[in-house]
Amino acid sequence: MRTSSRYRATARMIATIGVVSLIAACSGNGGGGNADAGGGGYPDDNITIVVPFSAGGPTDTVTRMIAEPMAAKLGGKIVVQNVEGAGGTVGAGEVARAEPDGYTVLMHHIGMSTAPALYKDLGYQPLESFETVGLVTEVPMTVVARKDFAPATLKDLVAHVKANAGKVTLANAGIGAASHLCGLLFQTAAGVKLQEVPYEGTGPALTDLVGGQVDFMCDQTTNTSGQISAGEVKAYAVTTPERVKSLPDLPTTAEAGLPGLEVSVWHGLYVPKGTPQDVVQKLSEALKAALADQKVIDQMAKLGTAPVPAESATPQAHRTKLEEQLGTWGKVIADAGVKAS
Repeated sequence: MRTSSRYRATARMIATIGVVSLIAACSGNGGGGNADAGGGGYPDDNITIVVPFSAGGPTDTVTRMIAEPMAAKLGGKIVVQNVEGAGGTVGAGEVARAEPDGYTVLMHHIGMSTAPALYKDLGYQPLESFETVGLVTEVPMTVVARKDFAPATLKDLVAHVKANAGKVTLANAGIGAASHLCGLLFQTAAGVKLQEVPYEGTGPALTDLVGGQVDFMCDQTTNTSGQISAGEVKAYAVTTPERVKSLPDLPTTAEAGLPGLEVSVWHGLYVPKGTPQDVVQKLSEALKAALADQKVIDQMAKLGTAPVPAESATPQAHRTKLEEQLGTWGKVIADAGVKAS
């Protein structure tokens, strides 16, 4: 039996956060365990997936796509909770300190690999504080601007920001967020230093971009595809080597004249260090089932991304990716001289 403090926390969360609860459709068992969940045992209580960014942002969108089919596989109930702040480190820190029982799960993106280089007193370490569950997806990013912004192409944008560096505003979701990292790479590739405007999440940043309060930003296709298709923003390029099927007319950054700007945002699931390995394995199997769900595949395709292959939705593949990315981004951030306050 879990402690009463966890039940109180769950009740408070459900009462105040405005989350989406996703209940597995389990026939003949009233929503209790099923054959896949092993009958009884884990899970016998709500599972919370913490998203360390704002509701409506790209990481939140991906999480809500997979939550329902994961719950169906596990034979339980999953609640998505947004705990935003400090480039995703607030929510990640809460999960690192949670009871290692499989009932508190973290969905994080590339920011997990950049936080140690950005924050002096992080309070957790990615490899030491978490068990990896599996990778979820790698999302392309787009360079987008307010629709009335003067530059017509990516080459025009680079020329414009170089000539008007003190006046152009570059929005992001805060230090360490994917939009911030992409923005750093843009400035490096373009050879310019811009005025950055941080937000508490890409959702509000994109809202202000559509409203014309800021000039341009990098953001994931999961967050921008709708606005691009609707003509609410001006799109310049996608930051991957290949074009995105859902945005076939949008050139890659290399095609558009800025080959130094290539980045995709990978997402993965984590649980606190010490979570039993059989529980980690059940979560990984549920993740694989969700990523093979045709509805999830179709939803991701509409947003310019796709589930990772089944062999990548494993704890070991995820850990290998995290180790590699910690080394890569540690050097990029050190070279840029960027630190979070």
